[in-house]
Amino acid sequence: MKDLVRLKTSLAEDMESILNDQIKIESNSSAKYLAMASWCAEKGFEKATTFFMTQADEERSHMLRIFNYIIERGGKAVSPEISNVRHEYDSLRELCETALEQEISVSNAINRVVEAARKTNDYATDNFMQWFVNEQIEEEAIARRIVELFEIIGEDGVGLFTIDKQIGQVREQHGN
Repeated sequence: MKDLVRLKTSLAEDMESILNDQIKIESNSSAKYLAMASWCAEKGFEKATTFFMTQADEERSHMLRIFNYIIERGGKAVSPEISNVRHEYDSLRELCETALEQEISVSNAINRVVEAARKTNDYATDNFMQWFVNEQIEEEAIARRIVELFEIIGEDGVGLFTIDKQIGQVREQHGN
């Protein structure tokens, strides 16, 4: 039966597995950003809360985009289990630095999917993943800018309040 199912798809088993791994990464990112939003809300950072809620939604939409791609190619998409999501941070700066590290990690994972697609001559997946490559350029730039705000504005006095306000505007400054 398995061979018959494979005849219904041009998506190689290895590529399907790699894409399902990316689904898990995107889902995990969404969960992390939800936890970050909750932390920000608890600490009174209203704009950062909204920003990270939006990030969580975006990561979920990325997950669903890959999920649907696998299905459209005739493969089996797997809904991932998520665990070990961090909920506590020592500061807003640490949280934002963690978000930047997360975006860099996602970029590296996407590059691995593209590399695998190219090695196996899976031009459809390579083409599909180019949207994610471009998206990650923007996501890293936004996260990097937010971290830069801590150096530019400083955290003393009204610094954290100002940084929170600026976090709410970074996305618009990058054309979103």
